[in-house]
Amino acid sequence: MDCGVIASKSVLLLISLIFWAAAAGLSYVGGHVIDAYKSYDPFLQDKYALLPGVIIICVAVVMFIIGLIGCCATIRESRVGLGIFLIIILMIFIAEVAAFILGFIYRGKVKTDFRDPMEQAFRSYDGKSEDSHVIDFLQEELQCCGVHNYTDWINSSWYNATANSSVPVSCCKQGVEKANCTGQLSQLQLLNQEGCEEKVESGIQSVLSYAMLVVLGFAIVKFFGMLSVCVLTCKRENDGYHPLHSGVFA
Repeated sequence: MDCGVIASKSVLLLISLIFWAAAAGLSYVGGHVIDAYKSYDPFLQDKYALLPGVIIICVAVVMFIIGLIGCCATIRESRVGLGIFLIIILMIFIAEVAAFILGFIYRGKVKTDFRDPMEQAFRSYDGKSEDSHVIDFLQEELQCCGVHNYTDWINSSWYNATANSSVPVSCCKQGVEKANCTGQLSQLQLLNQEGCEEKVESGIQSVLSYAMLVVLGFAIVKFFGMLSVCVLTCKRENDGYHPLHSGVFA
């Protein structure tokens, strides 16, 4: 057995063994992407923005099965098994490249997808609806106020409806007691003044960037795996060839 075959089998076995760890990692990343988007679901205009995360999770499920197929095919040096292994790896490679491209596309569309729904949600804020609770959670979690900044509330129906012309108390800075912060603009030092749009956009883009890097890394591993399958398959074909003058045909 030459060095090429040994190296190829070692690579394939290593890839097969890490498939389960990779599946767990991709499941976490895909779930994290979906969970991050669901936190801002009322602001999502394009529901297909969840597609990269869904693709990543589907890939993770298939990878667990491939790990078993890869081990068996490599150890037995089965041409059929290696062929199936190559096809499956190729399909996953294509899916990962697709997820990477979609993630890159939607990373650039985050701002436009969120802007109009977010502005509409802030305009219709009444402190009681589900969207209003999401806005309160958003402002408290990200320590922001309004879409662009706290002045966005001045033209809102909520600001005009309150007798004291105040912003929601969810605009209050973290650590400030609610009794001391009523949301009045005269207490500006107690309020967060930065808008939420930029922070939401930055958070989503950060998650997508992390997911894209992970997917790209696994796609590179799949590429080397396909090369190893080709080397091992070609070696078996060469081993099966016998010239006419050999003792086999004597």
